[in-house]
Amino acid sequence: MRKTEIRVERVDAFFERGRKLARAADRGDAIPSSVVVAFEDVESLLHILTEKRVLLLKQIKQTPASIGELARALKRDRSAVSRDVQVLERFGVVQVTEKPLPGHGRQKWITPVAGEIQLTAVL
Repeated sequence: MRKTEIRVERVDAFFERGRKLARAADRGDAIPSSVVVAFEDVESLLHILTEKRVLLLKQIKQTPASIGELARALKRDRSAVSRDVQVLERFGVVQVTEKPLPGHGRQKWITPVAGEIQLTAVL
C-alpha cells in the first residue's frame, strides 16, 4: 500500500521536488508510489489538520466505515464528521466510495488512501 506524507514545505522546495520527479520520469525511472500533501506554513497545516480530523484519520485507518459508524465511534455529530471527511477527501488523504445497501439506498464508505500517513513539520 502507498504512503501519504503531509508536510510543511517551502515553495522553492516544492518545485524542486517536482523537477526531480519530472527528470526521473524523463529518464524512465520508476516514480515512487506515494502522495505528498504540502502546506506553505504550519498555520495552514493546523487549520486543515485539526485535532478532531486527526482522531478521525486514526479511526478510519483502524477500521474503514460509513460516516454514521464513524460518528458513533467518535461520539460526534454526523454532519461534523461528514464535513471533516469532505476536507480530508479534497486533500487526498481519504477515499469516499458509495456502496449499495441491500434492498435500497446507498452508503458512503470511507477508507484511507494510504496504509501509512506521515506528518512532517520542521519549525
